[in-house]
Amino acid sequence: MKTHYYLGWFNNLFPVNLCSLLQQDITDRKSLVMISSNPSIYEEAGATERSWLDQAGIMFDEYHLINYRVQKEDAKTIIQNASVIFLLGGDTLKQNGFLIEYELSDSIKKSSAVVMGASAGAINMSAKWLCSKNLGYKVEMSTVFNGIGLDNFSVLSHFDLENNIALVQSELSLLSEEINIYASNKDCAIRVKEDKIDVFGNVFLISHSRIQKLDATL
Repeated sequence: MKTHYYLGWFNNLFPVNLCSLLQQDITDRKSLVMISSNPSIYEEAGATERSWLDQAGIMFDEYHLINYRVQKEDAKTIIQNASVIFLLGGDTLKQNGFLIEYELSDSIKKSSAVVMGASAGAINMSAKWLCSKNLGYKVEMSTVFNGIGLDNFSVLSHFDLENNIALVQSELSLLSEEINIYASNKDCAIRVKEDKIDVFGNVFLISHSRIQKLDATL
């Protein structure tokens, strides 16, 4: 049973009902594996995301951080033994490049671990995502990148959506003709379990160029 959490960013820790769901879903707590979004920077990576789980009362026997300090083959072994895989927030492009360079996507897809991602990590968990300057990236040309593809949709996470609905709808219109896009700001979550999609907070669905706010189910 595959369980995936696509998170925004939580400034005030996880809400009680989200903590409760995570406690139910994360029963194996041997190993938390965090995947860096800026793998050449080693200081305190993942401290915030780990604190969310700590505050939810979800502790692990072992904690691992995969970055350039870890050899590629060791990284794959660590992922194979993971209870939870957490793709950290930060630099979406650098994390995407790191996943490709270390060939981690297949290992993550084959894993039976609960997979979580915050902000950049959530975007890279999805099937495809749009890299565009209008969505906050320092690029001249818009490009569609492939993510890990844990589920067949796209994610726009931790973006100031409410103040930019028209821009987001216009920017993502073309991609939304090909694939559903779930867009959210901070303090939001999308949970996929047994092909059932649940949402927490203000989450919007963009499909075939139309945007609609989804009713929260968590």
